[in-house]
Amino acid sequence: MNCLEERILKDGIVKEGNVLKVDSFLNHQMDIDLFNEMGKEWKKRFEGANINKILTIEASGIGIACIAAQHFGVPVVFAKKSKSVNLEGEMYVAEVESFTHKCKNQVIVAKKFLNENDRVLIIDDFLANGCALQGLIQIVKSAGATVEGIGIAVEKGFQAGGRIIRNLGFQLESLAIVDDMDSKTGMIKFREEQ
Repeated sequence: MNCLEERILKDGIVKEGNVLKVDSFLNHQMDIDLFNEMGKEWKKRFEGANINKILTIEASGIGIACIAAQHFGVPVVFAKKSKSVNLEGEMYVAEVESFTHKCKNQVIVAKKFLNENDRVLIIDDFLANGCALQGLIQIVKSAGATVEGIGIAVEKGFQAGGRIIRNLGFQLESLAIVDDMDSKTGMIKFREEQ
């Protein structure tokens, strides 16, 4: 069992509606030492990939992506969920639906930060239905860039997202795949490593 799975078992809380609450260490309060171990693991799993940029989505993916980027020595670009006054120039835009927030957002990346020469590693905290990832993949393709791989902290293996993304032919590396969980008992079952 890896350190992320151990931490999920120790501090994760299973809520009604297939929600895994990991806000004490992953996506509200952040355990930087854990993020560093995750970054090392993704660096190992994507060894040999010619990655020159990491792409994530605000907000929970940013911290994880930044620490991972230190291991790759590359910059991080994050897709914004709303247009602000400091965004200027042309934009790539994709619509994504959030499993957690039960809403649709347009995500935006300024064209000046992503182009056809970029070989992108997409990083995010959770994978449930795959909508956010499909939006980020669409943005990378719109830029003429290449998706070199996708790194996910926690994949809900009982939902379709992982299967959908893998069936699209992408190297998807999830550090913890939850295959089952129960809000009544607090049980969390991880997929055995292949």
